[in-house]
Amino acid sequence: MSDIPFHLTRMGHRFFEATVPALVTELQRLNENLERLAAAMEKPTPAIEPTKPAESPR
Repeated sequence: MSDIPFHLTRMGHRFFEATVPALVTELQRLNENLERLAAAMEKPTPAIEPTKPAESPR
C-alpha cells in the first residue's frame, strides 16, 4: 500500500469533493420521496362501488 493518505490523492479529492456530496443529495431526495409515499399511503381511499356490466342489446 502507498504511504500517501487517500484524501491527498486525486481520487480521494474527487471522492470527498464530488461523490460524497452527490450521495448526500440523492439520499435527501430518496428520503423526501419516501415521506411523500408514506403520506399518500396514509390517506384514506374512497370506496368504489361496483357497477353492473352493461347489457348488450339483442
